[in-house]
Amino acid sequence: MADNSFSDGVPSESAEAAKNASNTEKLADQVMQNPQVLAALQERLDDVSHTPSSYIETLPKAVKRRINALKQLQVRCAHIEAKFYEEVHDLERKYAALYQPLFDKRREFVTGDVEPTDAESEWHSEGEEEEKLAGDVKDKAVIAEEAAAAAEEPSPRGIPEFWFTIFRNVDMLSELVQEYDEPILKHLQDIKVKFSDPGQPMSFVLEFHFEPNDYFTNSVLTKTYKMKSEPDKADPFSFEGPEIVDCDGCAVDWKKGKNVTVKTIKKKQKHRGRGTVRTVTKQVPNESFFNFFSPLKASGDGETLDEDSEFTLASDFEIGHFFRERIVPRAVLYFTGEAIEDDDNFEEGEEGEEEELEGDEEGEEEEDAEINPKKEPSQPAECKQQ
Repeated sequence: MADNSFSDGVPSESAEAAKNASNTEKLADQVMQNPQVLAALQERLDDVSHTPSSYIETLPKAVKRRINALKQLQVRCAHIEAKFYEEVHDLERKYAALYQPLFDKRREFVTGDVEPTDAESEWHSEGEEEEKLAGDVKDKAVIAEEAAAAAEEPSPRGIPEFWFTIFRNVDMLSELVQEYDEPILKHLQDIKVKFSDPGQPMSFVLEFHFEPNDYFTNSVLTKTYKMKSEPDKADPFSFEGPEIVDCDGCAVDWKKGKNVTVKTIKKKQKHRGRGTVRTVTKQVPNESFFNFFSPLKASGDGETLDEDSEFTLASDFEIGHFFRERIVPRAVLYFTGEAIEDDDNFEEGEEGEEEELEGDEEGEEEEDAEINPKKEPSQPAECKQQ
């Protein structure tokens, strides 16, 4: 019988496969004899064996069943926590009504509608005693000259550019303000926070009150932030309290030629057939703080936002939260810069503690901006008129 392993001196497929298998086994033996390769494999196996999920998989079915019961309890805890935050929102609404008379008086002092009394103006600042002692040793003639100069000093109405100065002092806000926004923001007289009514979906509204100006006819511009305080059905364990999920702006009624959110550009076009050239003008978007009132939409069934849009939306939510929690309640301290110094000191303390605990390891900052943005055409609401 003829040998089937070769045909015209060429090896058969089975013989070739056997040869390849033999070579593979030899190569594997050589690799496994390498101590570095063995150490790397062992480290990989150790990492896998020590992960929490791999440990859970090794538990008996009865134990896994009890763990599932604990997860059920955890979901119920998340729903109770959501109710807790709803009641916190009710408390915020209650105390906002108590704060408001003080904020109204703040506006009167800022605008100059009311002059504070001597008792209301009294404030004992740090270092005042040293200043008093230094003043006592001054020559009476010098004091008289200073008094005369003070009498001639102009007395502006209220506190000029109060809110504009806050915008300029706070980096998060100053980054949004363009040079052509500044004269408009100098007309800003007050910022208010309004909480949603009882029984309504959780939200808050920022109201920007402007005096009459040459730029738009609105007396109030609004920004509404919608919130959610309930565990996500798909991922209930991610719930950590209320989060902003969407926002609505309003239409700004710009006066003719004063809209700083658009700019006009000129473009030359050449006719293909005749070769004639014409100049056309068109409006294109322009960077401005007042784009704040024309935000992207995060909810809806439209296509998802790209990475840049998601970042813009998350930044918008952060700014809205900062207005509500810091700027409006502590406006005077951001005007003087004291709140900014406090924030800087607090951040330095955090970093110092981290270095003490972790030594030379670099800490990482993580931002939780859990959003599920869906793009919709923006439909701004009408701004309020007083």
